[in-house]
Amino acid sequence: MPVPLLDLRAQHATIRDDVVAAMLEVVDAQAFILGEPVAKLECEVAGLSRTRYAVGCANGTDAILLALRALDVGPGDEVVTTPFTFFATAGTIHNAGARPVFVDIDPATFNILPDAVAAAVGPKTKAVIPVDLFGQMAPIEQVQLAARGLPVIEDAAQTIGARRMIDGEWRMAGEAATIGTFSFFPSKNLGGYGDGGMMVTQDEALNTRLLKLRTHGSQKTYFHELVGYNSRLDALQAAVLRAKLPHLAAWSAKRRENAAYYDAALADVAEIRTPYVDPANESIYNQYTIRADRRDTLQAHLKERGIGSSIYYPLPLHLQPCFAYLGYREGQCPEAERAAHEVLSLPIYPELTQAQLDEVIGAVRAFYGR
Repeated sequence: MPVPLLDLRAQHATIRDDVVAAMLEVVDAQAFILGEPVAKLECEVAGLSRTRYAVGCANGTDAILLALRALDVGPGDEVVTTPFTFFATAGTIHNAGARPVFVDIDPATFNILPDAVAAAVGPKTKAVIPVDLFGQMAPIEQVQLAARGLPVIEDAAQTIGARRMIDGEWRMAGEAATIGTFSFFPSKNLGGYGDGGMMVTQDEALNTRLLKLRTHGSQKTYFHELVGYNSRLDALQAAVLRAKLPHLAAWSAKRRENAAYYDAALADVAEIRTPYVDPANESIYNQYTIRADRRDTLQAHLKERGIGSSIYYPLPLHLQPCFAYLGYREGQCPEAERAAHEVLSLPIYPELTQAQLDEVIGAVRAFYGR
């Protein structure tokens, strides 16, 4: 039985009528850029994230870049971040003119180590970017302490709707950061039918600056206070996302249910380590990522059986050729490097059937002779 890593068609089939109706409203109105659908989505995402403001933009990469620009990060500055993440996190630092400073990860959660952040913060550091990897939040409160008052941009591309217990209170992804950034890439838990992104903040001045930066540095047409970008969220994407948003909590709950099923079924397979979730976190499982002995051979075994999987991420950012100018060498972020050789993500999407889950489990167990 084939089991894809992700089946967007299965999800679309359950919400098609609502999504198509929402898209047709935009088409009939013939108003495609920003406008009411975007404003309403911003309101709803701000509510979900428990932030005062939300600003839509063209994609998750731009969300980080605009956040950096809003904080005046530029040439001569350094930004501390993780090497075990999608390229956009560090690529935007470079494109803002600053220098990425990579620090190692917690081997259990794959998220950035606050102690390593504290050691890396120096006189040139302008900001810190922790990444909420695979669906669970980084320890944002510990990162903020390590940052010693510097701005913290929370790359929450994979955690919309996730939460973390901080000082006895649930805090949502993006809520506690100076600026939180989301991606609506189609594979995310809340994904569009194309690209999209959003930034959230509690700070009125930053909100105003972000609004300007996404539209060529202008709030009044043809008058430009800043040199900004063309990074507007399409009304069609906003309409799709608004139709999907009411389902997000249930989809994330089903991902947690699927993860628990995997955890129980694979608990006795000594050659793999199932995902660890920090007890302070409630994960939304954007990915179900195991550590596996003979990872590449296991992946080939799954592929032969029609089971999708993926390696996030095969080469840490500090070792990427484009960042050779930074001078990093193998061994400087050992936990990120070890993870890159061991991780494998299995299908976790909410529409998986019981039979499909059992197919994945059976294939993994068979590979290890269970």
